[in-house]
Amino acid sequence: MSEPRGSDSTPPVLDLDKTPDTEADGTGENTPQEEPDTAAGLGRSGRFWSARRVPAAVVATALLVLAGAFLYDVVAVRADHDAMPWRRGLARELAERPLDDTWVLVGAGVAAALGLWLILLAVTPGLRSVLPMRRTHPDVRAGLHRDAAALALRDRAMEVSGVQSVRVKAGRRRADVRAVSHFRDLDDVRGDLDGILTEAIRGLGLTRPLALSVRVRRPGKKG
Repeated sequence: MSEPRGSDSTPPVLDLDKTPDTEADGTGENTPQEEPDTAAGLGRSGRFWSARRVPAAVVATALLVLAGAFLYDVVAVRADHDAMPWRRGLARELAERPLDDTWVLVGAGVAAALGLWLILLAVTPGLRSVLPMRRTHPDVRAGLHRDAAALALRDRAMEVSGVQSVRVKAGRRRADVRAVSHFRDLDDVRGDLDGILTEAIRGLGLTRPLALSVRVRRPGKKG
């Protein structure tokens, strides 16, 4: 029976638990709407760039010494002093030595190699030992050292029954796992390792999950 509507009837109760960002999907359950352009681009994160302190310090020191020596000699000549012997010898060699001379070619090759090395350092990120992690906030970047990732995978692998020892090497793209099993069938141990390590790699939160390579063997004979 329906109650008669009157002035003293109880007002309808509003459902305050429903939020504007939810809608019914036809099954009686509220599903959140997808927010456009929110965290779509946060998951991707490139490699960390190295500061290149050592190469920068070497180049800066060499340029400072060379420029200081030339500046000192130029100032000395302007002050009516004779040029230093090394600058006179360098000027004479540059003026008289032909371009196809062996020492000229060697010097040009060394200079070109150093230039290419500096260009390579400038265009490559470096920090190969740090694995970038997925970004969950636009202002925060996180990275995981490869040794720490290998240690975490090793600890998870040691939880598998039958595993006696594990060696894990984490690279930039792949994790190599070498396990020794002293009991249980090797295929069963390998299957358990594949499952638990795949889950562990997913739990590391890396931008590019590591490919997994697992090998299991029996312990070697003593003596």
